[in-house]
Order: sequence, then C-alpha cells, then structure tokens
Amino acid sequence: MNLFSRGVRNAFRNTIRTSSIVIILALSIGLTIAMLAARQAVTDKIASVKSSVGTTISISPAGFRGFEGGGTALTSAQLAKAAATAHITKVTQMLNDRLSANNTSLQSAIEAGVLGQRFGSSSGTDTVPQLPADTNTSSSTDTTVTTRSFTPPVTVTGANDLTGTAAFGGSTAKITSGSSIDASSNEDIALVGKALAAKNNLSVGSTFTAYGATITVKGIFDTGTTVGNGGVIVPLATLQRLSSQAGSVTSAVVTVDSLDNLSSTTTAIKTALGSAADVTNSQDLADQTVQPLESVKNISLFSLVGALVAGAVIILLTMMMIVRERRREIGVMKAIGASNVTIMAQFIVEALTLTVLGLILGTLVGVAAASPVTKTLVTNSSSSQTQSFGGAPGGSLPSTARPAGGPGLRTFGHANSQTLGNITASVGGGTLALGVVAALCIAIIGSAVPSFLISKIKPAEAMRSE
Repeated sequence: MNLFSRGVRNAFRNTIRTSSIVIILALSIGLTIAMLAARQAVTDKIASVKSSVGTTISISPAGFRGFEGGGTALTSAQLAKAAATAHITKVTQMLNDRLSANNTSLQSAIEAGVLGQRFGSSSGTDTVPQLPADTNTSSSTDTTVTTRSFTPPVTVTGANDLTGTAAFGGSTAKITSGSSIDASSNEDIALVGKALAAKNNLSVGSTFTAYGATITVKGIFDTGTTVGNGGVIVPLATLQRLSSQAGSVTSAVVTVDSLDNLSSTTTAIKTALGSAADVTNSQDLADQTVQPLESVKNISLFSLVGALVAGAVIILLTMMMIVRERRREIGVMKAIGASNVTIMAQFIVEALTLTVLGLILGTLVGVAAASPVTKTLVTNSSSSQTQSFGGAPGGSLPSTARPAGGPGLRTFGHANSQTLGNITASVGGGTLALGVVAALCIAIIGSAVPSFLISKIKPAEAMRSE
C-alpha cells in the first residue's frame, strides 16, 4: 500500500508538469479512441456495402438494348441455369413490350417532342425551300419533304419480382393508391404509373384493354420519373401469355450475396449462358463506393498507431526525465534496502497514474470527436474520389464508367453518395475497452526503459554524483 500511495503522490509532485502531461496524453488517447470508433464504423459500413450496394448483375439477350438493336429473347429455362449459380440471392426476370393504339385502349402520357418525332412513322407532307447541291449559288427550289407525326407507345413490363427497383427501371417506386400485385400470379392485373393513370382517368379498380384482354388496375405507383410514371407493370406470366411470348425474357437482374462474390458469379453466369446473353455488372462502380471507405479505414489505422506511439513516447520521455531528477532519491532508497523491483513498481504506478488521468479526460475527448472525425475523413476521401472522375458531386460519371445497361444500375451514383453520407461513429463498450488497453500499453511501454535505467543505478554512485 505504501508503494502504491507513494507512486500516486509522486505523480503530483510537480503540478504544472503533471497538468501538461495529462492534457497531452488526453489528446493522444482521445485520438486513439476516435480512430478506433472510426475504424469500427467504417468496417461495419464496408460489410454493409458489400452485401447491398452494387451487388447486381444485368443480363440481356445478346445484341439487345431496350427496343433498339436485335437479338433473340432469353427464356426462363436459360435463366434457371443462372439462378443455380452459387452466391445468388435473387433473379428478377422481366419482359418488356410496347402497347400502341392497335392493341390497347390506353393513351400514352408521354409527349413525343422533338426527340420522339425522330422515331415516328411518316405521316403527311410539307413543302420547304431546299438549297441545290451547289451551295455557292443563291438560288433555291421548292422540294416536298416528309414530316413526321408520332405518339410514343405505352411501355408494359412483366416482372416476376417487384420487391426491388429492377421492374421500375432502376427507380424506387411508391404505391400511392391501392396495393401492389402478386408478381408470381397469372392474373390480368396491373400497376399503373400515376401519369398514365391521370391521362386515362384510371383509378384503383378501373379497367383497360390490352392484347384483347381486360386488365384491372390494382394500384397506382410513382417512381419520380416521367418515363417510369408512364408505364404499366404486370406479372411476368401474364405478359408472356397475353403477348404470345411464352417463356420469353428480355432482361434480368441478378442479386449477389456480397460484393466479394460479384466478379466470380458474373463469370459463372457468362459461362452458363454463353453467347446468347450480354452479362454486365456494377463491379467498377461498387469498388468506387468501397474504395473511399477502405482509405478511411487505412487512415484511421495509421492515425491509431501514431497516437499510441506518441503517447508512449510522451510517457517514456517524462519518466526518463523524472528518473534523472531523482537519482539521489533512488540511491538513498537502495541504500536503505529497497529492491530494484520495489523502486521500479513505484515509478510504474506513477506512470499509470498519469496515464489513467489522461485516459479519463481522453475518453471525453474521444467520445466527442469520434463522429465529427469520421464524417470529415469520409467526406474528404469521397470528395477526392469524385474529383478523380473529373466531375462535381452529384454529376454524371463518364460514359466509359457506366455499366452496359440494365435496370437498377443507373441510380448507383445517387446510392453511392447516400452510402458515404450516412456513416455515424459511436463509442461503445468495446471501443472503450480497447481504449483502456491502449492506455495500459502506453504506460507499460513508456515505463520500460526508465525501469531499466533504475536497475542500473548504484547507491554509492548516485550519492557521489549529487
């Protein structure tokens, strides 16, 4: 008890020095705790990202791109091979078709505009002056040219799963009226975009005709996009039956259990489907989400080690200075019979006292700083990542960085910014326990060399040097 009490009292023999050391140690330990919390928060977020963000694979018939290009539709039997691949949690199969005036009572809610007229069929003529081939002359002739009149068709999507965003063109849909439908059924039921519903005066329970069948509106949805709100969603089996495309699928989105398995699963699907399908994934974009988090994780580790080393060096230099100041006192203690172990233990208690005081104050600093430090690290890291693409936050990625299509991938940039923006660090019991261990390590490492110096002091030499 005397040894312990002497060690504690010795820690306060010089109040100014003690206060300075405790404050410096508190900052070091506070940074250690903040970095521990940041590292844990980022580690948890990386695990979450790898299991949820960018874990999709897009499958489409070879040569097919929406209603452009060509190719032959895939079949449910072919996609069953993909579904049998390891690490796949869900396969959303879709069939897209168009409804026009000759096969539906619906009127499109989308205006063709200048862009739409480019794809219209010829209708009517107009006479406009045309320059002759020799443009150096000022004469002109009147030439009859064709004008275009075009009404966009209504896009209908058949899907076997409506729990994600794939069936809604990659947008998050909200049911604003009625209820969702059973995507696995074969009934003549549908969800209708709110713009299309307004254009055709449809409400829940209303009906419209398509492919010669009467279809009942079960719900109205809002995707927040003009194109999405002008479409119709029906069960996959229903659209395959009504459009006489039994078993046909024009696109599929495969969800993988983890980002770590995305590349290998993509390769396996390509092997299973061969040249019949174009298979792409969001690996590059997903890596862009994880990379800033990995950078923060590494920075927090380096900062953690630096804080521990700084704390240990502070204690080391302090105790070495104290030992040099007390050489005569140590010599006297040895002369009256005190052992090296007793004297070293006393100095270790003194070092522990300083460290514990620093730990108490440092814990408060670490708890207060953990969340701001983590957000600052993540923000700076993600900003650097955005600048590396030559764009401002929220801007478009270069075309070369975009995946080759497929629902659900176009909103990745927005999901990326949300993912990086909602990381919150908190100091829990585990972090505090690690902080205590770190403080003890600082005290032990900082006391090791002074303790060795104490063992070398000889009483006669200490008394003579004074």
